[in-house]
Parts: sequence; C-alpha cells; structure tokens
Amino acid sequence: MIGARCKICRRLGVKLFLKGSRCYGQKCEIVKRNYPPGLRLKKRGKKISEYGKELAEKQKLKNWYNVSEKQFKKYVTDILKMKEKKEDAGDLLIRKLEGRLDNIVFRFGFAQSRFEARQMVSHGYFLVNKRNVNIPSFKVKKGDEIEIKEKSKKTKKLQDIKVTLKNNSQPSWLSLNKDEMKGQVLSIPSEEEANVPVETSVIFEFYSK
Repeated sequence: MIGARCKICRRLGVKLFLKGSRCYGQKCEIVKRNYPPGLRLKKRGKKISEYGKELAEKQKLKNWYNVSEKQFKKYVTDILKMKEKKEDAGDLLIRKLEGRLDNIVFRFGFAQSRFEARQMVSHGYFLVNKRNVNIPSFKVKKGDEIEIKEKSKKTKKLQDIKVTLKNNSQPSWLSLNKDEMKGQVLSIPSEEEANVPVETSVIFEFYSK
C-alpha cells in the first residue's frame, strides 16, 4: 500500500503528502527516486501534450485532496454549469475541496494525511457543532466547530496526535484549542491562501472537452 500511493507522487512529479509523516523525511519515495515508476521511464524526455498536462494537473489536485474521480468531476462540472462568469472558478473549486470535513480534520492536525483523516471521519471520531458526522465530504462552513469525541480521545492514536499537536501550527483560517482538541473554522481559504501545487485553470479545460 505504501508503494502504491508513493508511485502516484513519482508519476506526477510532485510531493502530494499521501503518507503523512513519511513524506517529510528521507524515506519519502520521491526524495529517493525522483522519476516516474518503471525503468524505461527513468530517462524519458518526451514532450508532454496539452492534454497530458491537463490530465496531470487534474490527477495532482484529485490526489492532493484524496477525492474519488466521481466526486472530483462533480465538483468541477457543478462549477462549469454556473451561468455567471467563472473568473473565480479556481477559487470555487478549492473552497469546495478545502471545505470538506476530512480536509479540515487534516488541516487541524488531527490526522497525518487526508487519507487517514477520511478513515477517522468515517469511523465516527468527530463532532461538528456537537453533532455526530461520519461523512468525509460533509461541507464545513465558516463558524463551524469541530471536536474529537471524548471516547475517541482515549485511543492511542489520538493520544499520540495530542502530543504532536503541541509542535504543529495551523493555517490562519483555523483556530484550535490544542488541550481540548477542539477547533473552529474562521473561514474557507481561497486558491491563493490554500497554496496548492496545481494550475486549476487547465483542469476546467480538461472537463470542458
């Protein structure tokens, strides 16, 4: 499983932080082997087509947020269907992705990767405004409060996370009480604030064809 996810980063040529803490050290596969999987591809110099670029950017963003192809396509096509001008299409897409509960959990530092955050949400670790929510794609809004259930705090996973939280910093759009493991969403970030390593405009071109 480690190899499968690490190959995604190597194939796309960018570190997507799919394996949590492993991605920050020298064990990261893209650090050790910064070339696409497969010996035949190691020295390739083939020019990438416009379609290839669009596909790669789509794959980067989809994997960055750990979203299925079906869900990702829905986010993009919903924006494309809007009648008003779409100069801010990139912002709209990033806000949709950043506003997912699994992403917010990851951003708070309650999980080491979005993959892990998705699992934790599905297993019912969290409350949103005091209500049980176990849907990773749940849309979080400005002002919402996210906290870990009391019984979940006692698990070893969460005890370990509480220790690492002390040295972590959160994005400016989130406010976190590290002792109580409870946070509030101050805003949903724009494309510029989120600073994702992707050119969103070509993603819309990919799905417009």
